[in-house]
Amino acid sequence: MVRIWAERALLPEGWAENVSVTVEDGRITAVTAGSAPEGHRVGLLLPAMANLHSHAFQRAMAGLSEARGPEPRDTFWTWRQIMYRFLEHLTPDDVEPIAALVQMEMLEAGYATNVEFHYLHHGVGGGHYDNIAEMAARIAAAASRTGIGLTLLPVHYQFGGTDRRALIPGQDRFGTTPEEFQRLLEGAEGTLAHLDGDSGIGIAPHSLRAVSPEALQMCVALRPDRPLHMHLAEQIPEIHEISAAYGRRPVEWVLDNFAPDRRWTLIHLTHMTEDETRRLAASGAVAGLCPITESSLGDGIFNGTIWAEAGGRLGFGSDSNIRISLVEELRTLEYSQRLRDRGRAILAQPGRSTGRVIYEAGLDGGATAAGRETGAIAQGLWADLVAIDTDNPVMAGRKDDQLLDSLIFAGHDGLVRDVWSAGRHVVQSGRHLDRDRIMAEYLATIARVQDRM
Repeated sequence: MVRIWAERALLPEGWAENVSVTVEDGRITAVTAGSAPEGHRVGLLLPAMANLHSHAFQRAMAGLSEARGPEPRDTFWTWRQIMYRFLEHLTPDDVEPIAALVQMEMLEAGYATNVEFHYLHHGVGGGHYDNIAEMAARIAAAASRTGIGLTLLPVHYQFGGTDRRALIPGQDRFGTTPEEFQRLLEGAEGTLAHLDGDSGIGIAPHSLRAVSPEALQMCVALRPDRPLHMHLAEQIPEIHEISAAYGRRPVEWVLDNFAPDRRWTLIHLTHMTEDETRRLAASGAVAGLCPITESSLGDGIFNGTIWAEAGGRLGFGSDSNIRISLVEELRTLEYSQRLRDRGRAILAQPGRSTGRVIYEAGLDGGATAAGRETGAIAQGLWADLVAIDTDNPVMAGRKDDQLLDSLIFAGHDGLVRDVWSAGRHVVQSGRHLDRDRIMAEYLATIARVQDRM
């Protein structure tokens, strides 16, 4: 049994002082406000968020795509070609230490859960490993080392486009037939058996470009009690391709042919009409936003104001992992709305500040997207908690919602002091407990990869 005592904590009913939290077997067993100090003492205690969208391997190519290429204009599509070329140099022995670094950085940024949208399955040229779930096993092995909560989403990736063209070099490392995907899913699920009981599986048809309507229906039917994630409406050329092939825009087609609900997390949703935005928000599906990556790739600006008006749910991910920073993801979402609308405090609501609205939305959407009993400091939930240093200039003198506003809009990841993932106290004094070894193995991996390039 572990006790954590906080000067201030954000509870489901609001802010509270002198809060004692008791943790047993990874779950919160008691929450008491107005209690005497006892146990591990912190300044500010918050529920820790799930990072709902990550491609771990892309962390190792951060910074390699900023030079102007031969095309007249660099876009998402030219970046994708760089990513495919980079993939030619990665082995399973590389992916595991890269994933461990990503998970460590997530924990040190204040996330407690990694929802891994995992599509790097095969060897160079598409050849299968003896274990079709070899790469998934490496993600799980990294989670075993870092202590992060893991929701593993094996990705089904059939085609190079809606015309069912063959996968090109790079994509062939992702490809699965429907039958292969079911074997991959079973193998990936098996890799979680040696992790703690808070890990879980999900389903991820990559996109409407990469899977047939029949395969999407198959994915929906698989593991019907687990999360289903899919990229949707990220790029204008994608909108045009889907519209030409199916006679409807991507979001419209999904709404008209399926019944997305709280089980669904749809990633990016950058390009929606107002009608699509309102209809999809009403479905209960989570918008999986990755504002840093969406900025990096030039995707566009999410229609956050209409989504919020319609009661839409959202969460946050780090996607390409070019920078893993929870506060920066939240800040970038709000700032994008301000730049578009030329206003301030765009997502704030009566009685709740901008920071609190965004943070609580991310807790709710992240928990749903992860299929994880988390998202609040409440009895019975997993003890996914983050302690913030309040003894610093950014947080000094702040109370209640001002604490979150200062953390998000004036703070940085260095204010994270402690993180518990399902009760595992993996970040202490701002550092992951195994930081030195994880960092050394990552640096050795990058040296090997560089030698091959």
